Amino acid sequence: MVYKTSGTCSSAIDVELNNGIIESVKFTGGCNGNLQGISSLVKGMKAEDAIEKLKGIRCGMKSTSCPDQLAKALESMI
Repeated sequence: MVYKTSGTCSSAIDVELNNGIIESVKFTGGCNGNLQGISSLVKGMKAEDAIEKLKGIRCGMKSTSCPDQLAKALESMI
């Protein structure tokens, strides 16, 4: 699924789930190194666990962040 982000430097997140387990995450735009790290850390994780850890994270003065947007993408998928 490709999730269009809102309020972040990244413009989209491509997420693959298999039986509720995160298979892969790819961000379009944003802070490349940080987002590669997040993608690597959540690979193999249950979507619910990733949501619990990432939901509500803010980036500076923004009301959201790339990790928060990933949590929203995962919520929309499950």
